[in-house]
Amino acid sequence: MRKEGHRVIRIGGASGYWGDALLATPQLLAEKHLDYIIYDYLAEITMSILARARAKDDAAGYAADFVTQTLRHNLHEIARRGVKIIANAGGVNVRACAMAARALVRELGLDLRVGFVEGDNLLHLAQAFSRDGVREMFSGAPFPDAASIGSINAYIGAFEIAEALGRGADIVITGRCVDSALTLGACIHEFGWRRDEWNKLAGGSLAGHIIECGVQTTGGNFTDWEDVAEQMHCLGYPIAEVDPSGEFVCTKPSATGGVVSVGSVSEQMLYEIADPQSYLLPDVTCDFSQVTISQLERDRVRVAGARGRPPPSALKVCATYEAGYRGGRLLNFYGRGSARKGASFAAAGLARARAALRQRNLEDFTETDVEVLGAEHQFGAFSKGADAREVVVKIAFRHPQREGIEIALRELTGLGLAAPPGASGFQAGRPGASPVLRLYSFLLDRRRVALSIDVEGERVEVETFTQPAPQAAPPLAPLPCATPDASDAIYTPLWAIAWARSGDKGNTANVGVIAREAAFLPYISACLTPEAVQKRFAHFVEGAVERYELPGVRAINFVLHDALGGGGVVSLRSDPQGKGYAQLLLEHPVPLPRALAARHDLPMVELE
Repeated sequence: MRKEGHRVIRIGGASGYWGDALLATPQLLAEKHLDYIIYDYLAEITMSILARARAKDDAAGYAADFVTQTLRHNLHEIARRGVKIIANAGGVNVRACAMAARALVRELGLDLRVGFVEGDNLLHLAQAFSRDGVREMFSGAPFPDAASIGSINAYIGAFEIAEALGRGADIVITGRCVDSALTLGACIHEFGWRRDEWNKLAGGSLAGHIIECGVQTTGGNFTDWEDVAEQMHCLGYPIAEVDPSGEFVCTKPSATGGVVSVGSVSEQMLYEIADPQSYLLPDVTCDFSQVTISQLERDRVRVAGARGRPPPSALKVCATYEAGYRGGRLLNFYGRGSARKGASFAAAGLARARAALRQRNLEDFTETDVEVLGAEHQFGAFSKGADAREVVVKIAFRHPQREGIEIALRELTGLGLAAPPGASGFQAGRPGASPVLRLYSFLLDRRRVALSIDVEGERVEVETFTQPAPQAAPPLAPLPCATPDASDAIYTPLWAIAWARSGDKGNTANVGVIAREAAFLPYISACLTPEAVQKRFAHFVEGAVERYELPGVRAINFVLHDALGGGGVVSLRSDPQGKGYAQLLLEHPVPLPRALAARHDLPMVELE
């Protein structure tokens, strides 16, 4: 590793998921000064897809287009510029991905060294985990039948990435490392951060968390999306300018669209987190509660104040296992009473499918789900939209056997001529059944995860470090709360006084809410109780709602348990990852003093 210096390193985030825009890499390479580009491919759903691919072909199981598209079309310029690449493109087959990258380097005649980190794949321990009585970390469910397991991967950290860089790697490929570790690994290598420099590690992790979702930091998925709507086609990918203290400036390439603002960066900080005082990573436990985010100039935001503590002694491990099949149909209806037409068709189709299952002595569906989209269904208010004149009806179901899904799809298709008037559809042909790989998460003593690093065939085993005992987060003073007198109150929608963003982890969703102005915070804090949020999402949330506070950025984070119908590829809902949940909460009315609302020219809403 390099010794700590005073220079700032610039790290570009070019991929937030497998399938992100290929224009990101050349856009970032157009910058004059850039040290690293990181690529995050591995959402939990992606791991399920890659596991299924490798089950069919032992040479598959990684993000192949990282090699065939991103590297192939940009590697000459990457080499010329001396930019280093870090990617978790290895998925469930890290070695195959690295071998493909090395072959490409040779083919192009370049002098680049490819390194990879492996050992996160624990599929060979499936039988042992079954014998050990492993329990799911959220539900307490026993370990699935080992024969049904598709993948088992530990979430690994950043020091192994730094080690590979220190051994001369120009390109580092990992499997299931945590998203932020891609950035943190570069920081550790450049600045020589030690394992016990918790605040610095937390700052580097936050930088990684901010840029790992690409343009979600620069105007994508942003509450104020209309401000950048005309530039949506050319949003700039984020750059973190990290200094040796762990503080950083977030920006984007010049001459690109989008915005880097307090709002956009604050939203991304709250994306897919739970307790902001205990954001658990393999290398550090982060505390984001006192982070400050300040606008330096246009499209330049400084982020400071991340604090760290020792990480947990266990690593999170995610397995996927076979859990039957799913299928469904989308059908459009338009004309008078379309919502009622769609709901009636769905009921008839499911009744007919169930009758066909009984005739063949097959069991009932494991689950069914009908959504009339365009009729206030997502808001839990179908009755309000029952007279909608144009809707899309989604009918979905799960069954233990492929045959059950195929029967249901056949019966739904066969009901077409019996449908109410105004039915139409875009799809050609009958959809098919898809296997379901359910997610199973558990904790594992990190000493059982044997990692190694390979840089151009030079392989070294990674020493397992004993972590200090975890420490509790310091207590926080509660956010101020205020409620105006009833005679003086007017109600404004939350979107007028706050930004918000939602995300998912398995079957849990989170919604982070940030006050646009300090004056609004006490009224938001008093209004948005866990009970109020639970009521707003009652049609989706089956578990508890927790509330956490971040006074540094005037924010509240809500964690909604059992909120996504199983989440990922298991869920039958149209939004299985809760991406739109913030939009539902932003409609919540907040009471404000009349004078405050008038001073900011806020819109008013009537209570129902």
